[in-house]
Amino acid sequence: MPKNKGKGGKNRRRGKNENENEKRELVFKEDGQEYAQVAKMLGNGRLEAMCFDGVKRLCHIRGKLRKKVWINTTDIILVGLRDYQDNKADVILKYTPDEARNLKAYGELPEHVSINTVTVEGEQEDDVEFLEFEGDEEAIDEI
Repeated sequence: MPKNKGKGGKNRRRGKNENENEKRELVFKEDGQEYAQVAKMLGNGRLEAMCFDGVKRLCHIRGKLRKKVWINTTDIILVGLRDYQDNKADVILKYTPDEARNLKAYGELPEHVSINTVTVEGEQEDDVEFLEFEGDEEAIDEI
């Protein structure tokens, strides 16, 4: 039998996103679509989103985005509204933070929307406070 010399098969290659760094054209909403901010991830390809028309909707992540685009809470997304169910929608697109800032600058998003900012690791400060031990250091050594 031949030895496996690679690092996995077809499924490993499928997960790589080759065009991540490319700039894409900014997509605006059309009729039957709405901008929304993810409120809660529910699992099973579903999420709860607060649409900017004031309605909280249960959204289904379509198959094209499911394992390729990771969606987190507070992300700005574009949802397709359903004609027959007003409280449900389908996720069409996830906007990057840069694209969301551009949408806000164009006046497409309300001013009160907070866009999550990307922070570099190491910049975040943890509020850890060390308490001074007041006592005999020799007593510690005896223990």
